[in-house]
Amino acid sequence: MATTMQAVRSRAAETTGRRRRRSGATVAAYAAAAVVAGLVLLPLLFVAVDGFRSTAQINDDAVGWPSPWRWRNYTGILGDSQFWTFLGNSAQVAVTATGLAVVCGAMAAFALARYSFAGREWLYGFYVLGLLLPPAVAALPLRLWMSHLGLLENVYGLGVAEAAFSLPVTIVILRPFLAAIPTELQDAAVIDGTGRLGFFWRIVLPLSGPGLATVSVLAFVTSWNSYLLPLLVFDDPRHFTLPLGVATYQSQYSQDTAKVMAFTALSIVPAVVFLAFAERRVVGGLTGAVKG
Repeated sequence: MATTMQAVRSRAAETTGRRRRRSGATVAAYAAAAVVAGLVLLPLLFVAVDGFRSTAQINDDAVGWPSPWRWRNYTGILGDSQFWTFLGNSAQVAVTATGLAVVCGAMAAFALARYSFAGREWLYGFYVLGLLLPPAVAALPLRLWMSHLGLLENVYGLGVAEAAFSLPVTIVILRPFLAAIPTELQDAAVIDGTGRLGFFWRIVLPLSGPGLATVSVLAFVTSWNSYLLPLLVFDDPRHFTLPLGVATYQSQYSQDTAKVMAFTALSIVPAVVFLAFAERRVVGGLTGAVKG
């Protein structure tokens, strides 16, 4: 009887110890997340708040609170057609790049996941190596290539270039999703008279919704935030995207720090709002890719 009681107490002590360790790990994880969130959000908060101040106030106190609040910094930018031109150019480039990257990447991932052919893994490894290629390495060849093709000063030409740099991550994420689709579905589709393209469009793509949403978000945000590629392609300010527009606006109003802060804050808003709504899809898609 005593031995049994000691065993029960020992198990209870072990259970309590495990709960305490888990609780401590949870607290540490939340504390680390709070620190990271603070490091990321505080600079953005300072930029947004400084947009409501005057340049004189910023020079007197860099981290002060607006007194009074100067709303005309933001309303003046929203009433400027230049800001909306930059925004429209960014939207065209991002939509073009996302569409091309998702469609071409899904088709390439389908072939790499569902069919066996000589050199398949070597070809997949080539795409994986593309993840390690920074755009700066291809800057000069890309500029010359787009010049020969007549794609300079063309927002859709920039969209093609952005899509090319988004293809590797698109293929790497989508391949596990497409490989996980049961072969029985393909066999049944063949029996029903569906060809390979029909199986791809009618069955594969609908079943790969989380992965497609993930790569769409990643391609869109990457293209939206790109600075180097638009700098290589565009010389005319009328074609500038928002990242280039921020740099241009900063050079034009270098003496008005508050207005530059307001322009920078407004340029961040579309990407932040888009990511806020798409966060769950991104996490779910990446989780599925890792499991696959």
